[in-house]
Amino acid sequence: MVATSSGKMQRVLTLSLTVTFLYVLATFFFGLRAHSLALISEAGHNVSDMLAIALSFVAVYFQRRPATDEKTFGYQRAGVLAAFINALTLMVLAAWIAISAVHRLYAPVQVDPRIMMYVAAAGVLMNGAIATLLWKSSGDVNIRSVYLHMLGDTASTAAVIVGGAVISVTGAAWIDPVLSIVIAAMILWSSWTIVRETLNILLEGTPRSLQLGEIRGAIGDVPGVLDVHDLHVWSLGSASHALASHVLIPEMPLSECSSILDAINCALRDRFRITHTTIQFEIRGCETTHGCSAPPLELELEHHDHHGHSHSH
Repeated sequence: MVATSSGKMQRVLTLSLTVTFLYVLATFFFGLRAHSLALISEAGHNVSDMLAIALSFVAVYFQRRPATDEKTFGYQRAGVLAAFINALTLMVLAAWIAISAVHRLYAPVQVDPRIMMYVAAAGVLMNGAIATLLWKSSGDVNIRSVYLHMLGDTASTAAVIVGGAVISVTGAAWIDPVLSIVIAAMILWSSWTIVRETLNILLEGTPRSLQLGEIRGAIGDVPGVLDVHDLHVWSLGSASHALASHVLIPEMPLSECSSILDAINCALRDRFRITHTTIQFEIRGCETTHGCSAPPLELELEHHDHHGHSHSH
């Protein structure tokens, strides 16, 4: 199922890349003819979209590759890294558009509003169609970075249509650079959200959708658990989380320990969708009865592979 989903995603990205390339050529050519910075900005924005789509295509390819002895988690973060690079390039592009727009405010240039409107209308249709195709896969941060590119493009090209209509009626040349600044602000906002999320994953921070206190409480609520400490939760990819923790339990037979472990893993899976877990049990009472430090009783690793099978060591 994962392979089928990835294959479909690659086909969508290939189609998106081809159509975007053709639109970039058209937008840049007609932007020069119309002397419209807003259209040229759209061409630059769509060049970054091409890079985003290409990087995401490569990332999807790598994410399909299985884990190896050298890459024990596989290439799950390839998509995260691609999204991070995409977002950074967009922020640089937004700065360039804004600077160029400010220059145009001081030195206005007459534009052809009809060409602006026609080309922008084609852009709305193209970007809207691609965004719709990507929407179903937008839970993956890699694909979501491309989806936000296309959604932002749809909104910004729609604004260019409105701007072209206003210019044709009023003749106000300043509308074109102001539109460019609005487009730059939209690019910057959407990019910053991706940068924050991907940096958090790359730095192995707690996933933004999870609260460590709630997870600690869920483990602590399992009968037999006395304390939870050294709790760590991080993301392997945009939708795959891992957990490691020490859990203090009273001295008991091994069979009862296994039932506690199963209950902990069920709670983590059902409530937080965490399936990669490492739980280390520690026994209460050893240091008081024998004067020794409490040794780990058991180390248990449970995860689900790409076919949904559970493995324990």
